[in-house]
Amino acid sequence: MTSQSRNEPAPRRPAAPQQPDQPRQPTSGEPSAEELRERIEHTRDELGRTVEALAAKADVKAQAREKTAAVKEQATEKAALVTGRIRGGVDHAVHLAAEKTLDPVFDKARRAALLTVGAALIVFLLVRGNRRRHQ
Repeated sequence: MTSQSRNEPAPRRPAAPQQPDQPRQPTSGEPSAEELRERIEHTRDELGRTVEALAAKADVKAQAREKTAAVKEQATEKAALVTGRIRGGVDHAVHLAAEKTLDPVFDKARRAALLTVGAALIVFLLVRGNRRRHQ
């Protein structure tokens, strides 16, 4: 403990006499009133940002919504990428299948059509020839 007792008030420094209309002039080691105002404003800004950051960390629902939105966006992008790859693969497969199977199929279809037309022509000519003979 010091030489002063806890119950005794601390000695006061004598106050410099002030004029009522003039603000107190800071001594050489003290900051000016404007500097103090700037420090207070800066401290308030820092405190506000700190409170906002703590509130954001404590808001679990908002964090869950943000995480859900991020995961949903990633899933959508991956789905679009995979869909594009699948479509490209399907288009390639269809092209290859068309190259390999359509020509023989069309050839068979053309042959069948020609045979049908030829058979119909033969039947027509036979029927026509029979009618002429019976008349």
